Amino acid sequence: MKRLYLIFAALYFVQGTGDSSYGFLTQPIRSMLRSWDYDAQSIATYLFWLGLPWYIKPVFGLLTDFLPIKGLRRKYYFICSNLIVFIGLVAASMLNLRPEISYVLLVFLIFGNAGTAFADVVTDGHMIDKGQPLGITGKLQAVQHIGIYTSYMVAGVFGGYISQNKLQNTGFLICALMALLPMAIAIFLVKDDPVKMPENRFSGAWSEVKSALTTRVVILVAVFFAFLKFSPFSADVYYVHVTKELGFDEQFIGYTYSLEKAASLLACVLYAKFAERVSFKMLLHGSIVFAILSNLVYIGLQGETSAMVISFTFGFVYMVANLTLLELAARYCPPAVAGTLFAFIMSLSNLSWSSSAVLGGYWYESWKASLGASASYSLVVLISCAFTAFGWLVFKFLPKEIESK
Repeated sequence: MKRLYLIFAALYFVQGTGDSSYGFLTQPIRSMLRSWDYDAQSIATYLFWLGLPWYIKPVFGLLTDFLPIKGLRRKYYFICSNLIVFIGLVAASMLNLRPEISYVLLVFLIFGNAGTAFADVVTDGHMIDKGQPLGITGKLQAVQHIGIYTSYMVAGVFGGYISQNKLQNTGFLICALMALLPMAIAIFLVKDDPVKMPENRFSGAWSEVKSALTTRVVILVAVFFAFLKFSPFSADVYYVHVTKELGFDEQFIGYTYSLEKAASLLACVLYAKFAERVSFKMLLHGSIVFAILSNLVYIGLQGETSAMVISFTFGFVYMVANLTLLELAARYCPPAVAGTLFAFIMSLSNLSWSSSAVLGGYWYESWKASLGASASYSLVVLISCAFTAFGWLVFKFLPKEIESK
């Protein structure tokens, strides 16, 4: 069992290094774009397109669920997906970075991000394969996030240094090399049970996916995710506000990101230890409350001290809410289509998050001229809280058996 936990933690740690839209490279990319005079809306739009592979994750899920390589559904896809990460980021590291080639860079980063998104789907499918029979999906979710948020915690310091010293090319290359580690893990450590797929597997796959997607519980879980992830107050608004209006330097911002992820890591550990002692109904209600609080705390942002306190608070409450949602999704993904269905729910979540960031960037920049930066910032935060609160409307329609499981 411990070996299984270590494998998932390691895979997610490396995923965090190569994720261009959320991981090690996020702050360096934002910093580079801001130096090219991108505002909050433009940065959010660029990152929206960078996140494109995360919106089509069900395609990757279909491949890993229904098109095994040499009879194995996960092992070889671990290798292929991380090879894509390696190629995309090596290509990005070789560019002479300047505004004129921003879209060329975007293509290379999207290619690498496709590998990261694919690897994420394969890992999620493998987690459900191994976790559901043992009844440990919640613990595996926590272990996975311990791995990825440890990576993000390191990324804050790393990303701040890269951004402060304008070493984006070096950052791309380091993250490319990190992708070699999960290839080795897949070759030597991943135990994938051989499967024999029927001749009509693709028609059967569509039938199983269609059946799962039309069930009431899956639809409601997906909508529940979308509401709680729709947050116009985004990291892009925060980043532009604290750099332009409050004058925070890149390294300090990196430290706040690390503190935030350290709090998330603490939440993962506590969730794995205590979540089973709390009713799932209470956890679901708590996830909405915590998601609202994770936005609301940013109203108090004034200077560096408040930024540190807010970052820690946000990291903790956001992760408790997120782990509850992920466990909800994992509990209701049929094993036969686990990768595809979980990917669909995560894709909807990612699309909701990214599209709301573009909207929030637009509102922030539009209202800043008439209301001032501080009022515009606070208004976007409050609107985000209101959208999250709508999750309670969806909760009312969730089947009663969810609350008792």
